[in-house]
Amino acid sequence: MGFDQYHEPPDELPAATRTFARMIASLTEEAEAIGWYEQRISVEKDKAARAIMRNAQKEEFKHFGMDLEFLLRRTP
Repeated sequence: MGFDQYHEPPDELPAATRTFARMIASLTEEAEAIGWYEQRISVEKDKAARAIMRNAQKEEFKHFGMDLEFLLRRTP
């Protein structure tokens, strides 16, 4: 992973906190992918390629939403 997801010693963190950290990392990765697709779509000249990228971006939005929903349900 490109960043350290823990600010405390991982072996001292409960499993639920480690899961939370993984979901936050996933949320960040999905948001990055959405942005990358937006840039690619904006410059791609081929209509068929753009359609594929739009479809892929929609999947990233779904994944982002699923990650966020998970976090909201698990956070008091």
